[in-house]
Amino acid sequence: MTLDRAVLVFAGIMVLLSVVLTWTVSVYFLWFTVFIGVNLIQSAFTGFCPAAIVLGKLGFPAGCAFEAK
Repeated sequence: MTLDRAVLVFAGIMVLLSVVLTWTVSVYFLWFTVFIGVNLIQSAFTGFCPAAIVLGKLGFPAGCAFEAK
């Protein structure tokens, strides 16, 4: 699995986790969902993604998730 795809999987898991926590624990976990969304938007414009940095240090190889075929 490449770094790009690992970041997408990580973001998806975090969104699902925040939805489950909102449903089972507290409505305030919606702020976690908002944080994830804002981070995804800013990383699209700036190229800075904290999750990519951490996952890159864990050894995921760089890749291109959306190659034209």
